[in-house]
Amino acid sequence: MLYLVPTPVGNLEDITLRAIRVLNEVSLILAEDTRTSSVLLKHYDIHTPLRSHHKFNEHETADAMAELALRQDIALISDAGTPGISDPGFMLARACVEKGVQIQCLPGATAFVPALIDSGLPCDRFYFEGFLPQKKGRQTRLRQLSEQEHTMIIYESPFRLVKTLEQLATALSPERKASVTREISKVYEDTQRGTLAELIEHFQAQPPKGEIVIIVDGKHD
Repeated sequence: MLYLVPTPVGNLEDITLRAIRVLNEVSLILAEDTRTSSVLLKHYDIHTPLRSHHKFNEHETADAMAELALRQDIALISDAGTPGISDPGFMLARACVEKGVQIQCLPGATAFVPALIDSGLPCDRFYFEGFLPQKKGRQTRLRQLSEQEHTMIIYESPFRLVKTLEQLATALSPERKASVTREISKVYEDTQRGTLAELIEHFQAQPPKGEIVIIVDGKHD
């Protein structure tokens, strides 16, 4: 069995009882960063062995880990949130499907859901973009997003936030409504709402820190 186990995106209490039980019972935990995950496991007194599985080695390790999952139960966790959502997970899940390994993805924390609900923008339908391409293909993606009719979800680092907001304002409109949520479920969680132009002005004056989710209103006729 392969278990895909969500981990807290901020507050360590944002983990399910089932996730704690599974992480205790499996024979091996694959972690995006063993140093980061060790903090969580120590907090919950979990002593299951850890092994690295991240975007730089998943191409080489997915098949071997799927073979291992044929013989024993293993779990995959990311640094924060649900594996596979802008984090490693897809390649291992695909390899397990191809080899007939049973997969269970536990429900749990992910950053974009609270940010979407908190934005005040329509959430009955939405488009998850994740991280925009940093260089090649970025302008093409921005042009495509300018035609997106549903609320859009974009992940970004604090160091690129203002630049991304400026590019979105150029591609979509400075008056397009949006929100920026950072540090979800942490002590200094904050959501700023307004037009893209207003958000640019705010974050130029107050450089942000922490993990960031941008929510942008869709195109309206």
